[in-house]
This record gives sequence, structure tokens and C-alpha cells, in this order.
Amino acid sequence: MNGFYKMLTLLITVILCAAAAQTNTDVPAYSQTGSSGTEVEEIQRVLKERGLFTGEITGYYGSQTQAAVKKFQKQQGLPQTGTADDKTLKRLGITIGTVPAATDANIRLLARMISAEGRGESYVGQVAIGAVICNRIEHPSFPDTLAGVIYQNGAFTAINDGQFYEPVAESAYSAARDALAGWDPTGGAIYYYNPDKTSNSFIFSRPVIATIGAHRFCS
Repeated sequence: MNGFYKMLTLLITVILCAAAAQTNTDVPAYSQTGSSGTEVEEIQRVLKERGLFTGEITGYYGSQTQAAVKKFQKQQGLPQTGTADDKTLKRLGITIGTVPAATDANIRLLARMISAEGRGESYVGQVAIGAVICNRIEHPSFPDTLAGVIYQNGAFTAINDGQFYEPVAESAYSAARDALAGWDPTGGAIYYYNPDKTSNSFIFSRPVIATIGAHRFCS
């Protein structure tokens, strides 16, 4: 019997060790099957831009997202786990919670918002709008991805009134690059508004850091 219990103990130990080996502590909680949020939306958007994800942008990490991640991992020579671990996210150009890299996809997305919100503004004013978006990524009160900030419900009127989908001004691409590179003419603002176009009491209550063109930039 002693031999039996020794064998049983050994078997249990082997199983537990195997399970521990399969647990990847580097895998963010938002990039696994069953998770959801703005971070998952960005993963889906980047995969969609690459032609690997054909479903709707739902923010839910389901079987379609998992399959698309596997395809991307195969292209990149990474283990095909279907989980967007840190290496996979890095190859996708996604950095969660910090200002993202100036990839073509990020520049295009930020430039579209800058153009929509900053038509008629000076170049510095356009960079300032991009800087506010980048500042929000790092601020705990906002989503922590570029796509999450831009597409946050009710955050930008340009999304709702259709200006976001208008042709992008050429200067907005350069402004997006400068904002992603860290240029912040606002001094750390996380809000901006045009006082002639809003009567929102909340935004008027925010401390103004800078005024650039038609916009006031606030903390």
C-alpha cells in the first residue's frame, strides 16, 4: 500500500506541475477567450485591418478572435495558441496602458480623429488634439488603448455626426506622428472643447491649462 500511495502522490505532483507549466503569467487577462473590453476591440480592429478577422468588432474575445489570432501567430512564426500574449500584442503593435507605437495603423486612426476634430485649426492645435487622446490612454479614468479612447461612447462628437468618416487632412498624419512621439502642446490636458460650440457645465468646470486656436485644453 505504501508503494501505491507513493505512486499516487507522484502522479498528482506531475499533473500539478504540468498545469503550472501551462499557465502563462505573461498573458494579459483581456487577451484570452471569454474576456471582453476596449482592449479586445483594438485587437479585433488590428486583425481586421490585416484581413485576418472578418467578424464584427464586438469587444468580446470569442472563437473568431481566437482563430484570427492563431492565423496571425502562424504568419509571425509564434506559437499558435490563439491567446494574444505580450509577444503577440507587440507584433500587432498594441501597447496597453501606454502611448502606442507610431505604426501605420495607429497613425491612420489618430489622424482621422485629429482631422475630424481639428479642421481649420493650426498645426499645433491639431497636435494638441492628438496629445489629449494620448494622455487619456495613460489616465486611469479612460480606456487604455488608442482605439478604446477614440471609440469610447459619447467621447467625441465627430464619431456621432459623421465627420470622423470624412477625408483626412494631410497635415493630420504629421500631427498624429508628432503626438505619438510625445509632443504635447497642452501640458497634460485630458479634455478640450470649443466654448462657442458647447454649453456642457462639466466641461466648463474643468481647469483650463492652455488655449490653442478655438479650443480650450483642460485637466
